[in-house]
Parts: sequence; structure tokens; C-alpha cells
Amino acid sequence: MSQQNLVVLGATGSIGLSTLDVVSRNEEQYRVFALIAGQNAEKMAELCVAHQPKYAVMSSEAAAKQLSQHLSNTTTEVLSGVDAMAEMARHIDVDIVMSAIVGAAGLLPTLAAVEAGKKVLLANKESLVMSGQLFMDKVKTHGATLLPIDSEHNAIYQCLPSTIQRGESTQLIDSGVSKILLTGSGGPFLNRPLETLAAVTVEEAVAHPNWSMGRKISVDSATMMNKGLEFIEAKWLFHCDADDIEVVIHPQSMIHSMVQYRDGSVLAQMGQPDMRTPIAYGLAYPNRIDAGVAPLDFSQIVDFTFTKPDFNRYPNLKLAIDACRSGQAATTTVNAANEIAVAAFLDGRIGFCDIYRVNALTLEQSALGVLESVESIMETDRAARRRAQQIIETLR
Repeated sequence: MSQQNLVVLGATGSIGLSTLDVVSRNEEQYRVFALIAGQNAEKMAELCVAHQPKYAVMSSEAAAKQLSQHLSNTTTEVLSGVDAMAEMARHIDVDIVMSAIVGAAGLLPTLAAVEAGKKVLLANKESLVMSGQLFMDKVKTHGATLLPIDSEHNAIYQCLPSTIQRGESTQLIDSGVSKILLTGSGGPFLNRPLETLAAVTVEEAVAHPNWSMGRKISVDSATMMNKGLEFIEAKWLFHCDADDIEVVIHPQSMIHSMVQYRDGSVLAQMGQPDMRTPIAYGLAYPNRIDAGVAPLDFSQIVDFTFTKPDFNRYPNLKLAIDACRSGQAATTTVNAANEIAVAAFLDGRIGFCDIYRVNALTLEQSALGVLESVESIMETDRAARRRAQQIIETLR
């Protein structure tokens, strides 16, 4: 069996590291062709020494220069910038691209991979939140293979009929599907008194009870904006309407999501809260490989609980769902505002509940036009970021 060449966008993040862990367990099947990261040159150097990629790309020239000094005795070629990231993603020798850069920064290199017809493992939900219809149209036009890696969307994908998985049909109802059930843990504040949420600290917000994630995604989980973004992503991935998706709180994070069928059946995908499982599924699809994850021990599971989300506790979730109903400009705007708001919270410039205020006010004060090109999407994103920054200044 010949090795497949892999590019990892976001190599130093939690998804990137998990991907490289799975690859290291299946080295006869996969070779790391290029690693791409932001500013963490020291961590990137470690990864390059361990995996010997042909190329390494950093987001800035300064970080690339720092990495080059670390790798002076290796054969890895160091590059920098978004153009170089896109070049790696579309490279003729590349078979698979893991898209795991957090936030809007992942959109352009991911689109490059799609336009080159690659097998794209999508862990960057913002790509679809920002450019849903355009993105999915490009997948179809260029014959790319798109496999969702977020645990929830990967679970839904595994539970869907094979005709939909293979792209032979996009109509859920014609395939007997009545609803997509998107599960979420509820984050660290599921049972915290509402009146105390304004006092939430950064340390409390990034301490997720089940998953090991980056700081930004951990805060999104605490506000459940993460689930709102996943709601929007599911709409595009599975060619459905907002009314076809239901969010369910499941604190144990063992059932990663479910698909409900018209005959009353519900199929659920279960497993440990470990991202290596969906990553391994995406890498090997339609086959299965070792992910390094132990199976569930059902004799040790005490209970599974499910509840509806409380929008008083999670107003960001409601905001994202409403934006999904409004259209592309609204979801692009909310995503951009949220990135700015979460960064401000992590920097101690605004409070936890201010994240929602910034997001809601940005959406309320933005002109929402029709987005039909990458340029119009990026301009809407930039405008929303500017507006969010202005709003943050009024809250301080």
C-alpha cells in the first residue's frame, strides 16, 4: 500500500497534534508532506523534527525565520504567509488536507484545497459558517471529497445513509431522515446559577469538563456559541434547513450526535470524548484504522442525560441559530464578532457576559448584504471585526 501525502493546517493546535498522533500509529499509510501553523515556532520545530515534512509554513515571516533557525540541520523547507499555506493545500503531490486552523484564518487555504479537488478533512467550522453555499458549490464543482471532523458532524455523517455519504443524494427526507440531533455538553456552566455568570473568570471558562481544546474553542463551548457555529455548519454540510436540526444537551459527551429517521429509529454514534476517533475515521474513510482510543466500557457508565438548551443561559446559541435563519451575511458577521469578543475576554478587556453583548450589537448594527464571492465574504468579515472592536471600546 502506497503512502498518502498529508498537509496539516493548524499543526500546533489540539486537532493538529491529535492528527499527527494518529498518523504516527499508521505510518505505513500516511506521510506528512507539510505542516502549517501560526506563530508557535518552538512547537513547530519539535513537530518537524519528529515528522520530517518536506515543507513547513508559518503565518508570519518573523515566525518562519525563527523556525528556520531551529531547523538549520534538517531538509524541511520553511515558508510563510497565507499564499504559501494555500500553495501547500493545493500542491499536486498532496492527497489529504486536514483543515484545523481555528477561525477565519483557515478559510482561504481550505478553499485552495477544495478547488484542487483534494480529500479535505474539515475541522475548521468557520469555513462553512463564513461561506456555506459558496464553499459547498466549490466542493461539488471541483470534485473534492469533504469529510467532517468535528465530533458532532462526524457522528452525524457516520449515522447517515450511504447514499448521502457518497453524495449520490442530498435530500435527507428522501432518504428517510426526519431530523438531525446535534448534541452538546453544555460546557462548564451548565448548572451554575445564572446570576453568577457575569463573574466568570477566564480560568473557569477555559476549563471544559470533558474535552481538551484550545482556549478560544473552550470559551465558545462555555457560551455554547461553538454549538451555534456547529448548527450553521450542519445546515451546509447536510443540505438541510434550520428546522431540520435540533440541539440537545448531553453532559456526558459520550453520544456525539444522532440522526432521527421517519420510521422512529434514532441512530447514534458513541465513543470516548477524544478527537482522534473522528480524525482516524476521516483519514481512512471508508476503512477504519487504529486511533489509539479505548472503546467505551458500558459497565462503567452510570447514566446518559438529555435536556433542551436554556437560551437564557446560552443566548449566543440562540443568536447563532437566528443568524442561520437570516442568511450568509448574518452568520459571517456573528462569527467575526465572536472571534473579536472572545479574544477581548481572554485578554481581560471585557466580561464573560459581554461576549454576547458584543456579538448581538455587532449583528444589529451591521448592514447585511448578499454575499456571492470570497471577496464580499472577507469584506463583511473585516467590517464586522471593526464594528466589534468599536463596541468593545464602549463597554470598557
